Amino acid sequence: MLQKLSLLFTVPDLRKKVFFILGVLVIFRIGAAIPVPGVDPARLKSFFEGNQFFGLLNIFSGGVLDNLSIIMLGVGPYITASIIMQLLTMLFPHLKEMYQEEGEAGRVRFNQYARILTVPLGLLQSYALLILLIRNQVIPDLSLFGFAVNMIIATAGTVFLMWLGELITEKGLGNGVSLLIFAGIVSGLPLALRQELFTFTPERLPTLIAFAVVSLVVIAGVVIITEGQRNIPVSYAKRIRGMRMYGGVSTHLPLRVNQAGVIPIIFAVSIILFPGLIGSFLATIPNDIVQRVSQFLLTVFNNQLIYGAVYFVLVFVFTYFYTAVTFDPQAIADNLQKQGGFILGIRPGRPTSEYLARILNRITLAGALFLGAIAVLPLIVQSTFNVQALQLGGTALLIVVSVVIETMKQVNAQLVMREYEHI
Repeated sequence: MLQKLSLLFTVPDLRKKVFFILGVLVIFRIGAAIPVPGVDPARLKSFFEGNQFFGLLNIFSGGVLDNLSIIMLGVGPYITASIIMQLLTMLFPHLKEMYQEEGEAGRVRFNQYARILTVPLGLLQSYALLILLIRNQVIPDLSLFGFAVNMIIATAGTVFLMWLGELITEKGLGNGVSLLIFAGIVSGLPLALRQELFTFTPERLPTLIAFAVVSLVVIAGVVIITEGQRNIPVSYAKRIRGMRMYGGVSTHLPLRVNQAGVIPIIFAVSIILFPGLIGSFLATIPNDIVQRVSQFLLTVFNNQLIYGAVYFVLVFVFTYFYTAVTFDPQAIADNLQKQGGFILGIRPGRPTSEYLARILNRITLAGALFLGAIAVLPLIVQSTFNVQALQLGGTALLIVVSVVIETMKQVNAQLVMREYEHI
């Protein structure tokens, strides 16, 4: 592995790609360090520490929201647009056909629609964010012109990051948007480590050791579940065309344990934290009834036990939902039948579709339980270990490990391709 990684800096073409990606990440972090004018750092820090929704939103934006930088929305609107487009494939068969059946050209058009949708979503999210920050006195009240300028700057920052992400993706060494989020997450590790070292006492050593052991176990679990898959053996019938014989080979159909990735966590957190966000908005309205409703919402959804239980259930349900959206057993069965493929012991057509659906439901159970556990992991760690500076964020950890695995696969593919070129 070390020998292969060394080739990244010895092969001229790969070295240029690596330094280009590093340069893009540096530009991203420079933009994340430039705050908008008039921000009160103390109030901003207090606001984020007391709001779980914006803490998670900061993760998916690439760590650019916690200091309210000029690219404050990060890649959040683009991720939201991609999720909406995926959901629309269930309502509009044309979009589903474009994404799944038209090949690379169809996916390019599909992604273009997601880019277009990112702009109005960016404007909407920037408006809501600025209103909430003004009401919480994190930033001063803005004039109409200043408000419009900040909305345009935030939306332009999202489009700029989306463009940077596509530049990284074109280099073939990882997904650009994922790498931007990855860079935002790991950029906070040095500060967290420094804070933990400054507050270290010998009495906390057993707690830190236990925390490190739990972290390693969780990382190992993430790798196993992320890479886990069940291979369904598929055989192809022999066909004779002219003087040549085709088929007669055996392969397999991989069904991944975690088919949905981190998307169910995004769906679930958007729903479970929405009442709390509404409560925060209502708290600024001077009306007794509204104040009571606000207090009720904030009290209920700030209860860690209720929050954790509902969060786990929502992640579990949305894992099955998103898997059903992205994996169609009937379409897979029809394609196998058209290509002369079959699963041993299973008749082609509907029996194959039912068999695949049954197997997928079983392995998705493990993936759903895993994602649910990862989602509530920070709550469990926070109540078990008194480690404030190095809180183990399950969602952030899942993103980091998944991005590292996917990037390593693409790097390895680039190296293998060059080995074949020199044979």
